[in-house]
Amino acid sequence: MAASAILFPIALFIFFFFLNLPNSLDAAGFSVDLIHRDSPKSPFYNRSESLFDRVSRAIHRSNSHVNYFIPSTSAATRKDVFSTMVPNTWSYLMNISLGTPPLDIIAVMDTGSDLIWTQCIPCKSCYKQVVPVFDPCNSSTYKEISCHSSTCVNISQGCNSNGTCEYKYFYGDYDTYTNGVLASETFTMNSSGSASGRLSIPNIIFGCGHDNHGTFFSQGAGVVGLGKGPFSLISQLSSSMDKKFAYCLVPHLQNTSTSRLDFGDSAVVSGNGTFYTPLISKPDWKESFYYVNLKTISVGDTNISFPSYLNGNILLDSVTTLTQLPTWAYRTLLRVLKGAIHLQPVPDPSNNLELCYEFGKDFKVPNMTFEFDGGEVVLGSLNTLIQTNETVSCFAFWYSDPVGVFGNLAQQNINIGYDLENMKVAFKPTDCAHQ
Repeated sequence: MAASAILFPIALFIFFFFLNLPNSLDAAGFSVDLIHRDSPKSPFYNRSESLFDRVSRAIHRSNSHVNYFIPSTSAATRKDVFSTMVPNTWSYLMNISLGTPPLDIIAVMDTGSDLIWTQCIPCKSCYKQVVPVFDPCNSSTYKEISCHSSTCVNISQGCNSNGTCEYKYFYGDYDTYTNGVLASETFTMNSSGSASGRLSIPNIIFGCGHDNHGTFFSQGAGVVGLGKGPFSLISQLSSSMDKKFAYCLVPHLQNTSTSRLDFGDSAVVSGNGTFYTPLISKPDWKESFYYVNLKTISVGDTNISFPSYLNGNILLDSVTTLTQLPTWAYRTLLRVLKGAIHLQPVPDPSNNLELCYEFGKDFKVPNMTFEFDGGEVVLGSLNTLIQTNETVSCFAFWYSDPVGVFGNLAQQNINIGYDLENMKVAFKPTDCAHQ
């Protein structure tokens, strides 16, 4: 989701800071749970709300979030670290602990931003937070990053009076930000890859935020970035996890199971039905995003072809609910679907989406085939429809320019593996609740 305005030398960063990762990470991978924010297991779940209230909010979050994929010219040219994630639009959470002794927090999992951060004492300006704010003085493993380190040279926004490296990280329109100091700390996660069920990883670089403002959420306490930049969790684990991670998203509106986030050997996606498509690099402020090439969308015998000169025309995003397409492709797809469904469309009761039908025995939803370089994914109603009231379902698509977004609804029940060493991503249809 996020794009940094500064490109950092990755090799020096990894060499300097990650020689001390634990040996337990060298042999195999590990897995952690992901919780959708609308799941009954989420701290945001409100039993008094209807399914359709949650659906409507998810659509609003999705459409709000996509507005920030293309930052303004002034934003893109600033010298601060910049992220296009709008924190209140996220979808998936993970439980982590930091420090010694560990402090438990809930953080956002974000495949489009690079920085890991949490609020810290002393708070110059902090948003209200339900769990205690992290106090570095209470942790024996907390260590601030010196202004003279190679890491600080590559990200520094200045030094404080103690010679500690300061950072600034902006979200969206610059009204939402976190400022503080860079530090290293031990992160602990519940993991199926550890004999004890808990995995501790020392020397993770994170932002200790002392000045944080904007649309953050009181139940949460930070962000875990999984983008391609050097400060993301996957980049920091690269020496032991081979730059591999994967996730398998359960249908969050139909299932109370948690989704899964895998690293290293556990993130290798293979077997029948698997295909690989190249990850496309864009050497500009969009470098953190995961771009791939979408060749065609097929509905029955009708193909919607994407121009071959648009390299990296769609990105994979864990935050956006809807699948977003360039306006011309979106309009064409809606026209094709109307021709394939011999029923009269009805208005969306929630006034969010454009193509909706009353469902019943006569409502047959055509499969859609998304063909990428290297293979194709067949999407059924689970991935393409969203129910907006008791009798109406709408196609879960919207428009964005100039590139599209393959949203998390379309990714449900697909095991998606990212291999940053070989710059490719794997797709495998999977029953994610029972894998």
